[in-house]
Amino acid sequence: MGSRTKALPVVLNDARPKSAVSRPPRRIAHLDMDAFYASVELLRYPDLRGQPVVIGGRGDQQPVTLADGSRRYARLRDYAGRGVITTSTYEARALGIFSAMGVMKAAKLAPDAVLLPVDFDAYRHYSGLFKAAVANIAPLIEDRGIDEIYIDLSDLPDETLALAKRIKQAVFDATGLTCSIGISPNKLLSKICSDLDKPDGITLLEQSDIPARIWPLPVRKINGIGPKATEKLAALGIGTIAELAQADAGFLQTHFGRSYGTWLHEAANGIDDSPVITYSEPKSISRETTFERDLHPRHDRAMLTEIFTWLCTHVAEDLQRKGYLGRTIGIKLRFEDFHTVTRDMTLPTLTADAATIRRTAGECLRRIPLDKKIRLLGVRVSALSSKSAVPAPAASPQGELPLAAL
Repeated sequence: MGSRTKALPVVLNDARPKSAVSRPPRRIAHLDMDAFYASVELLRYPDLRGQPVVIGGRGDQQPVTLADGSRRYARLRDYAGRGVITTSTYEARALGIFSAMGVMKAAKLAPDAVLLPVDFDAYRHYSGLFKAAVANIAPLIEDRGIDEIYIDLSDLPDETLALAKRIKQAVFDATGLTCSIGISPNKLLSKICSDLDKPDGITLLEQSDIPARIWPLPVRKINGIGPKATEKLAALGIGTIAELAQADAGFLQTHFGRSYGTWLHEAANGIDDSPVITYSEPKSISRETTFERDLHPRHDRAMLTEIFTWLCTHVAEDLQRKGYLGRTIGIKLRFEDFHTVTRDMTLPTLTADAATIRRTAGECLRRIPLDKKIRLLGVRVSALSSKSAVPAPAASPQGELPLAAL
């Protein structure tokens, strides 16, 4: 497994007054698995390495093993429907194919790309393997999802670069997969760094590197600056992190509010004191997706219906996997003008049932006027209780309801 670095080994600086320092300087890592779902599939189908491969669709495009032992794969050109891409290999991304894109649109860009169904059981298995491998070396881990974690390395005696290489090797030995790691004094910078040398890279950064390494990047590289803020900043003449860092804090507060404006200025200057949270009870479990293009409530109804059902189904799976039941079902819509609307409904009983979540979320959706194109759709379940602490709920009637509001 080849490992590359973008910076020489460094000793990270701590911005706190020397009198307040009672422990080693912060070394926070962000580890991101490389094209995770697609990489898991390539372990199963190594003959597809180096080819554009797309994961998504309806789930009925299983490879067929022929008499001579070779495999026949579904191709994008053969797909018909309103499926959405979950992820793609780097070769497919080079052709313009990304997650949340409609499969039919992707087929126009790369008709010969291989299409594989999603297998979340496999992805969760490998997720558990890589996290366990990291925990054996550095146990202070914040779980951020199926394919990424933060790691607090501050109290470990190892030199930073050697430690990063050791972690990457452990992940590879446990899974056969590569990852990219960014290490800096805080979570915000490390999240940016882990994306700078993908795939299979290591990026080390200290505070003094920010002007040369971080400031030239576009503002969207900061986790927490979404499409709406990016467009608004562009309208104000701010496109790079350097321009954001050099903007007057009062000017940013005027246009974005006191709290978010202050955060924008601090983030652009690499300031982030948030801790690595090793455990917390979730307040809610949600899934949301931002569309590759704004979708029309009527003309794109079939695609919106499929995505909506997909979100509800996977929120239910997340609840069941994590051992929680929820009472309040909510939805989130962001329209083409970036106006965001939420609605929720509280049920008389706890649930983790996909059909119940789908039906209740649909009721919430009917309470929102759909007179503009939609850019983001999300489903959330809150008011959670541990499944072990309550009786199992009765299963609701199965069957998918139409997205009547769309």
